Amino acid sequence: MNPTPTLERLRFNMIEQQIRPWDVLDLEILDLLAQIRREDYVPPPHRPLAFFDMEIPLEGAKGAREPGQCMLSPKVEARMLQDLHVQKTDSVLEIGTGSGFMAALLAHRAAEVLTLEIDPGLAAIATQNLRRNGVTNVEVRVADGAVPLPSGPTFDVIVLSGSVARVPQGLLGSLKMGGRLAAIVGEEPMMRAHFVTRVGEGKWESTQPWDTVAPRLLSFPEPSRFNF
Repeated sequence: MNPTPTLERLRFNMIEQQIRPWDVLDLEILDLLAQIRREDYVPPPHRPLAFFDMEIPLEGAKGAREPGQCMLSPKVEARMLQDLHVQKTDSVLEIGTGSGFMAALLAHRAAEVLTLEIDPGLAAIATQNLRRNGVTNVEVRVADGAVPLPSGPTFDVIVLSGSVARVPQGLLGSLKMGGRLAAIVGEEPMMRAHFVTRVGEGKWESTQPWDTVAPRLLSFPEPSRFNF
């Protein structure tokens, strides 16, 4: 009989078999994924799934009330983190805290992170998870990320931890010069990761380097389904 794999072996397999093959080759990112305990951010009923190539439901978490919320798959989180090129001096805004895992990854790369979660129960869970794991440079705020922020550039990085129908134009004005926004955009069965960089006053450059599918962030507008 084969012995049960240890958590460290499962973590190693996640990195080598899921994340590296998805072109996540930045050694600092790979080292960070080996250090941050993903299982600490997974709801207890789903903890055996922490290292699987799948989204993990969060509606089973005590206090969470909205259906459909989940942790993104490990390879999507890792690729977004790599392609954003977060620097130690960066201020980061995350939309969709979930259980706090992406915020924890961002916190280890950035100076400070503000993460918005529409569900108060999940926000409380994420705050507990981050505090328990010693992450001190993240503020979890109960807020609707689709509501426009105060005008003026505020962040070096904005990341949407879920999909939207289109890039939220209202968030682009909150990017500092040279700031980057990452969002998964489109509709099933195929969506694309969009990375938008502010390159001038009222000017942005966009790339869409890879395809994926992710659950919707709550509250962001959907296109009309009516055809005339």
